[in-house]
Amino acid sequence: MLISRRFYTTLYGQVLAATVAGVIVGHFWPAAGAAMKPLGDAFIKLVRMIITPIIFCTVVGGIAGASGAKTVGKAGALALVYFEVVSTMALVIGLIVVNVVQPGAGMHVDPTSLDADAVAQYVTAGRAQTATGFLLDIIPTSVVDAFARGDILQVLLFSILFGFALRLVGAAAAPIVELVDTLSRVLFAVVGIIMKTAPLGAFGAMAFTIGSFGVATLAQLATLIACFYATCLLFVGVALGAIAWRHGFAIWRFIKYIREEIFVVFGTSSSESVLPRMMEKLEDLGVDRSVVGVVIPAGYSFNLDGTAIYLSIATVFIAQATDTPLGLARQLALLALLLITSKGAAGVAGAALIALAGTLSATSYMPVAGVVLIVGIHRFMGEAIAVTNLIGNGVATIVVGKWCGLVDESRLAEHLAVGPELSASRYRDFGQPVLERKR
Repeated sequence: MLISRRFYTTLYGQVLAATVAGVIVGHFWPAAGAAMKPLGDAFIKLVRMIITPIIFCTVVGGIAGASGAKTVGKAGALALVYFEVVSTMALVIGLIVVNVVQPGAGMHVDPTSLDADAVAQYVTAGRAQTATGFLLDIIPTSVVDAFARGDILQVLLFSILFGFALRLVGAAAAPIVELVDTLSRVLFAVVGIIMKTAPLGAFGAMAFTIGSFGVATLAQLATLIACFYATCLLFVGVALGAIAWRHGFAIWRFIKYIREEIFVVFGTSSSESVLPRMMEKLEDLGVDRSVVGVVIPAGYSFNLDGTAIYLSIATVFIAQATDTPLGLARQLALLALLLITSKGAAGVAGAALIALAGTLSATSYMPVAGVVLIVGIHRFMGEAIAVTNLIGNGVATIVVGKWCGLVDESRLAEHLAVGPELSASRYRDFGQPVLERKR
């Protein structure tokens, strides 16, 4: 009884119970389940409301610190190298699994029989963007516009410039640095309040998904979904597990440490829903603030391991289902293309579907209308996409921090060994720090 009470007083226990309740409501009362969508949307909007100011305060505070200015450039460069290598690994693993399992073989779908209009919105949004256009888009039209639209990369750029400017000003900027530090504490307290509503958000999102699409849709393409989930588990357990082991920590202990965030992400199908909490927890693990402030926001645009796996499997599945020839040469060319398109729609609603449509339209041989085969089950795959992205970005932050020599090794080992309770015990009253957070 004591264990049961303790479980349901934790955030992950409440979110798990709410997710199960959402499945039940969506299955037995579909109309009522579909009507729960505003609960999930409201929670996501509440979190997105606070993301950009937290990124600003974390990055500026990190750069203003003793080692911040020296760290940002190195951490950013190392992070980009890490992102490309690991994203390539995710794509290759996805291609290998989908070619071995062949979930689309034997379907013999005629591409001309598919309704292309049903995916027109994704095709339009997924048009390929030039490298120059992508780089120019990182520069905001105005600072206010970047914050108002919640563009993570644009806010990150301004935050880095602002942080360096504070260092150039010197002692005269000390009051602003102190203000940013105080504001950061207040914002994390706001996050604590918002996270109290996470079970409602998970319930609404899951009830809507099951109520709108139904378990029958899930059953129709169960092989593809099982293939995708198994690949994500393989990637996390083997690829990320090997990376973590090579850098002195266990992947399963890290997963245990962020289990609350994983349950929230699974329930809402959005890794953004815990971005502020992940930044806070990684700092508590002993990763320097300047590293966390750069790697996590950048990772949400460039290190989308779950999205990469989804794109590789979905693309080859569509080729198999429509009997489109896809030999080794084409798959290698597809791999190169996916390295670009997997990052082309980051931060956009339905990003994975948009990137999938963009990938197909960028080839001359893949039927773009084949996206119709995926649309019905996309929501069921979104949970694994988001969770894999979340774990991947967490591991990336620790690894880059270690490469920069800015991880408190004893703190990392202690917190991962004890679990999240150690960190959680330092907070009460809706997330307000009881002890000083490590700088």
